Amino acid sequence: MQKKYTNEILNLLRSIQNIDYITPDEIPQIDLYMDQVTTFMDEHLRSSKRFEEDKILTKTMINNYTKNNLLPPPVKKKYSSEHMLLLIYIYYLKNFLSINDIQSILNPLTEKFFGSEDGLSLSDIYRQIVELEQENINSQARDIIRKLNKSGEAFADVEDPEEKKLLTTFAFICMLSFDVWVKKSVIENLIDDTLGDKKKSK
Repeated sequence: MQKKYTNEILNLLRSIQNIDYITPDEIPQIDLYMDQVTTFMDEHLRSSKRFEEDKILTKTMINNYTKNNLLPPPVKKKYSSEHMLLLIYIYYLKNFLSINDIQSILNPLTEKFFGSEDGLSLSDIYRQIVELEQENINSQARDIIRKLNKSGEAFADVEDPEEKKLLTTFAFICMLSFDVWVKKSVIENLIDDTLGDKKKSK
């Protein structure tokens, strides 16, 4: 049973390594209406859904992002490639950060690079970020496998197979959760330090 469970996790990791992401070259270079934006995101990020009925992006979400100053308003009801890039960042960040924290991260980028015609563009930045993430995915998979193996070594004295699976699964979840918590804390500290510096400068 433990071997079957391990194989299930390894298959999951393989699917994560092959997960869909939107490459820089896939970003439409023409302005899109809202329906086209939601369709594009749903088609390209389908594999990241937990449940089939989940929505990647809705009109209500986009309107709320604009109201909360996460997203510049559209021009004549159309969204540019730069809007699309910001929506992709928001999609991933909202899974573990508050709206205020996402504002703190994205607003400086938007103010400096949205619509920029000189120097770096949001597209240049996105391309670099994608390259960094591609380089990082294999090390992330190796770290998860290491945690899987460590959790499998826990509760060695438990003989009942069902109890063993329950406890090792719990241990694995706790190890992954602690990892997420540590990284989230680092992100929040980085955000707070930046905001603190801004407040001091005022």
